[in-house]
Amino acid sequence: MKFQFDAELDYQREAIDAVADLFEGQEICSTNFTVAPLKDDPQMGLSLGQSSGDLGMGNRLRLLDEDLLENLQAIQLRNGLAPASELASRDFTVEMETGTGKTYVYLRTLFELNQRYGFTKFIIVVPSVAIKEGVYKSLQMTEPHFKGLYDNTPFDYFVYDSQKLGQVRNFATSDTIQIMVINIDAFRKSFDDPDKADKANIIHRPHDRMTGNKPIEFIQATHPVVIIDEPQSVANTEKSREAIAQLNPLCTLRYSATHLDKHHMVYRLDSIDAYERKLVKQIEVTGVEVRDSHNKAYIKLLQTDNRNGHRAQLEIDVLQKGIVKRKRKWVRQSDDLLERTGGRSVYDGYLIDDIHCEAGNEYISFTSKPEVIRRGEVIGQVDEDEYKRLQIRKTIEEHLDKELQLTPMGIKVLSLFFIDRVANYRDYDADGEPQPGKYARMFEEEYIRAARLPKYQSLFGEVDIATEAHAVHNGYFAADKKKDARGNVRLKDSKGEGKTQADESAYQLIMQDKERLLSFESRLKFIFSHSALREGWDNPNVFQICTLNETASVMKKRQEIGRGLRLAVNQSGQRVHGFEVNRLTVMANESYEDFARQLQKEIEQDEGIRFGVVEKHLFASIPITDDNGETGYFGTELSETVWQHLREHDYIDAKGKVQDALRANLKANTVSLPDEAAEHAGAINAVLRKVAGRLNIQNRDDRQEVKLNKAVYLSPEFEALWNRIKYKTTYRVDFDVEKLIECCATEMRDQLRVGKAKFITRTARLDVNRGGVEATEVNETPATYDQRDFALPDILSFLQNETNLTRRTLARILVDSGRLEAFKNNPQKFIEQTLQIIRNQMRLFIVDGIQYHRIGDDSFYAQELFDFDDEDVAPLAGYLSSNMLEAEKSVYDYVIYDSDVEKDFAQAFERNDDIKLYAKLPPWFQIDTPLGSYNPDWAVLVETNGAEKLYFVVETKGSLFNDALRPIEKAKIDCGKAHFDALSEDVEFRVDNGYASFMDAF
Repeated sequence: MKFQFDAELDYQREAIDAVADLFEGQEICSTNFTVAPLKDDPQMGLSLGQSSGDLGMGNRLRLLDEDLLENLQAIQLRNGLAPASELASRDFTVEMETGTGKTYVYLRTLFELNQRYGFTKFIIVVPSVAIKEGVYKSLQMTEPHFKGLYDNTPFDYFVYDSQKLGQVRNFATSDTIQIMVINIDAFRKSFDDPDKADKANIIHRPHDRMTGNKPIEFIQATHPVVIIDEPQSVANTEKSREAIAQLNPLCTLRYSATHLDKHHMVYRLDSIDAYERKLVKQIEVTGVEVRDSHNKAYIKLLQTDNRNGHRAQLEIDVLQKGIVKRKRKWVRQSDDLLERTGGRSVYDGYLIDDIHCEAGNEYISFTSKPEVIRRGEVIGQVDEDEYKRLQIRKTIEEHLDKELQLTPMGIKVLSLFFIDRVANYRDYDADGEPQPGKYARMFEEEYIRAARLPKYQSLFGEVDIATEAHAVHNGYFAADKKKDARGNVRLKDSKGEGKTQADESAYQLIMQDKERLLSFESRLKFIFSHSALREGWDNPNVFQICTLNETASVMKKRQEIGRGLRLAVNQSGQRVHGFEVNRLTVMANESYEDFARQLQKEIEQDEGIRFGVVEKHLFASIPITDDNGETGYFGTELSETVWQHLREHDYIDAKGKVQDALRANLKANTVSLPDEAAEHAGAINAVLRKVAGRLNIQNRDDRQEVKLNKAVYLSPEFEALWNRIKYKTTYRVDFDVEKLIECCATEMRDQLRVGKAKFITRTARLDVNRGGVEATEVNETPATYDQRDFALPDILSFLQNETNLTRRTLARILVDSGRLEAFKNNPQKFIEQTLQIIRNQMRLFIVDGIQYHRIGDDSFYAQELFDFDDEDVAPLAGYLSSNMLEAEKSVYDYVIYDSDVEKDFAQAFERNDDIKLYAKLPPWFQIDTPLGSYNPDWAVLVETNGAEKLYFVVETKGSLFNDALRPIEKAKIDCGKAHFDALSEDVEFRVDNGYASFMDAF
């Protein structure tokens, strides 16, 4: 198959014109100037200005800098970019998201510059072997396409090779378009000192085949247009920048998705634009997490810090209220993790010995444990191979699901696995014979398992599944000079920088296979690669990417997803559009929330995007039509006027950050704009909606401040009510131990649910917009982890410490329950559930025998607690107005309700003349119970027949029936009743499910 290229893609045309229009006004010349004579070479003794047929041609720019600046500003205006105030250099920047055809754009731009202005000499500077091979492959693939577009204009292209200097001479002397692809390392080293000449790159050394001249002098004389592919990697040092300047460029065009230095931006198609225009695949992230696996000492080193003494941040399993939770904690030298985890015995002996903070070599060690944990590493996790096996299994299943969907559409599905050690995929025995590594074995086992599932039968037909499993995967790795026992080259790890000869062998192979990989004729579908391929190689039909690193991946998220962002290609070589086809699934080593958070952070760092920020020039490129019907642009001046107006109305802060007020007004379509911009409100609001992000928010400005109702608060009636219920109490209890043992054992037998540890695969789709990277979960599937690679803890000692029951009592509960076998499956989960059951039963037993006593006249809640200063309104101010009712009889001017039942009560209190006043009891009004604190709902004063006063404390529930209430909930209510019975005979404690039932009390 052959790639088909679409010449009519609007965004690519915009990028091409953005560069070509820079030279508007330049005369087209078939001969710009002849290459200057070199030394005294008799064969090159012609002088400047002779016929082009003798020497070939170089580029000449006739425009003045003022003309270039004027063109630049016009281009920036139409593309919505901040206009330049001066022409600081002839460096121009094009930013294009990975996967949108950056290489195609700059290659076609070269032909456009030739057609419009006659430029013929072009140099493409690349940072690595991978990109060099990719550009050369792109030139081969696009050659027929560009010849068709540009009237068969002849052109030559080559990759610079220091052993083929004749190509450089031809580059300088030819009168056709010449395109040289060169790695920055090939010309970065140059020395003026003759004694160091042998250390310079060959391009900087005088050479006999170049008539005694330096090859670079031929290049300099052509005044080439220099294209820098990935300038953040090419021109990232002063030495590199000097080397590029030595090429004597007419101008420098810089193309990347992640520029560090943005010299005169002329076009920008960032990751958000690409996503919104569906020019790349939709990203779906699947994270595999482990639940209910806390049976070993889990420790992950997150970071170290030495700013105020050495310390380390760890992720560890901490015991809190009988439940183990994974927490992040800072520790210092000599800290005992047994203590820091709440006494978890599995951490016994993990005493911090050393915290090493050297960048790139951070680690912690322990005084009596052999483990050394480096940054990002984990101990105590589930078996690593089982985790990787599940990643491989899910990747295969996702791959086959997409084959069911896309194969009928003529689209071949590819999956890419990144690994950090070649030996994990292909190893060698003692005799040098190649052997499948553990990942290769896992893959074939899981592929065979999946292929036998009924839903995938239509994909396989009568093929031998074992043979197919072996044929559909292969690895692309750097090759060693050593050969295996069969005379084949051995594969090896490489540094992943793409600069070595070993790297080149891997890149050449995978680049040569790029088109064949897309064809159904090739059985290869699953590609295993060293992390070296994290940049410089991609394939449009990569739909799954899985990272199988043994340690935390250092690969950036943008690099990871960049290998598969391109839109898919069918068997005719045509791009297929739409998210219904183009969905890239990333099998991540973390949760999708963490992946999305890190991806947003990288986009901000790499692209300089400020999510949720309104830039002053944001509206400048909005197209407008004047009274004469001529089309123009909003312009920077009016754009800044709109920005200032937004700032004055507190829609944005001083840095342009969108505020909730703007989101609320956008949702209500009531955004205020200056008069001169009002007629363009639709276009302006459309731009603002992109920046503001999701509009389905609960707005801070919808919050209502709650104030004290002094008329009620200071009334004698409220004081009388409060004086009856304000006192605190204490309690004492007694219970039957034998009955407790029986009930605990029965509850464990009936209710204990101790499953094995599980892998939870959670998948979310990412939405990338100007408001940020947002993840929406679409699927969650469990898988059992069935290994018992842990020691059983001392359950009796743990339960005794937590319950204060005797070991004998606890042993009888465990034995009588008949559930001890479940302890072996998941000890920690068994302990947690057993503890919860025993505690709950103890609390219920305690309540049956509870007695409350008022402490005394000096222990009470003061009435003044209802009041608060204006500066401290937090206790009742942070509520949405949708959950509030205006009130006249309450202590506050608004009642905050938590349910429809409470709302109905408050409305009825306000309507009924018998209700004198009431108070929704605030959170600080707490009654101590053996089950924890209890906060009743209402205190109510009822005045009947204009004389009799009745005092109530009311708990509102949806049901009056005890069996509809949770046991702990019912027990707390019983404690509340006992508490108020101990305070006053005048106060009746009630539970009501509506105002009608409450009316029965009077």
